[in-house]
Amino acid sequence: MPEAPATAVTAPAPVPAATAAPGTPHGDEFGPLLRQVKGQGLLERRTGWYAIGIGVNAIALAAVAGAMVALGDTWWTLLLALPLALFSTRTAFIGHDAGHSQIASTRGTNRLIGLIHGNLLLGMSSAWWNDKHNRHHANPNHLDKDPDVGVGVMVWTAHQAEKREGFGRWLTRNQARLFFPLLLLEGIALKVSSVQMVLSAKGWERQGLRPRLIEGLLLAAHFTGYVLLLGAVLSPGKAVVFALIHHALFGLHLGSVFAPNHKGMEIPGSEDRWGHLRRQVLTSRNVRGGLVTDWLMGGLNYQIEHHLFPSMARPHLRLVRPLVRHYCREAGVKYTETGLLDSYRQALTHMHAVGAPLRAGRAGGGTGDTGSAFN
Repeated sequence: MPEAPATAVTAPAPVPAATAAPGTPHGDEFGPLLRQVKGQGLLERRTGWYAIGIGVNAIALAAVAGAMVALGDTWWTLLLALPLALFSTRTAFIGHDAGHSQIASTRGTNRLIGLIHGNLLLGMSSAWWNDKHNRHHANPNHLDKDPDVGVGVMVWTAHQAEKREGFGRWLTRNQARLFFPLLLLEGIALKVSSVQMVLSAKGWERQGLRPRLIEGLLLAAHFTGYVLLLGAVLSPGKAVVFALIHHALFGLHLGSVFAPNHKGMEIPGSEDRWGHLRRQVLTSRNVRGGLVTDWLMGGLNYQIEHHLFPSMARPHLRLVRPLVRHYCREAGVKYTETGLLDSYRQALTHMHAVGAPLRAGRAGGGTGDTGSAFN
């Protein structure tokens, strides 16, 4: 497939926001922006860029595996868990982009890329991830529709916190401090959820026999290959330690990328009738940074642009950012962008405040600790 050339972005010309039509709160605010983005060629695919990235990532993974074999059964081999986690996260980014049809022009090719990078290389079901992630994109931060803000280990509103019982209440009281330590378990949790999805009756009903068999066989191939590699290189004890370090660092890295994107941002209520522009922009937060930040975060630091244009190729997100920011300013829509450390501070402050009523209740009904321990 020929690569669409990168299009230089001209200085964003003023694009007036559409006036509200009768019966709608904001009118078609997104349409003018979409037309300008299309006109600048920023929705064209970058298949060549992705082909190079996929190739480099495959070489890096192979190099880490080769280095493990070369070092052999030594504690020094455990140091290679760090680059393996780093490039495992790069693999997850490729699977994420394939799930949004950013890479190839056909659904089948994107699905194949997702299966290879999700199921085979990571042991994570691409179908499970795409279903969950697409529901998040459709209604970000919506308590009834976004699975990412449902009640789980963490909760995101005071109403959710009030319903916690037992050990869950303790988790909620301390969730801000526990957030990053708990991410160390995320790499394993993703695999457990994937296997549960593939084996569940709902999973078989949703996709049918053949796709589910393919998913299951690729997951089995991943686990078999992973165990054989570690077993051939390391003693059983070192192999277990290596796997734990690898998955802990992978979960921490991946979770740290997604954490700043929406936590602490607007939570739409049932009475809010936001169009696509406000629904995506008001619930998302960008993280400023250079090319290193872009690489480490897989382009998801441009979370606003990614949510507005989920099928946009990753290298175009940086290019479209000034246009989107200018348009939001003209339309009177708040565009939130901050540094990486401040994004974590804001997300943790929100989580800390959610648990404040439970901490106040434990202390005997004081005024409540609504401040932040992270300022």
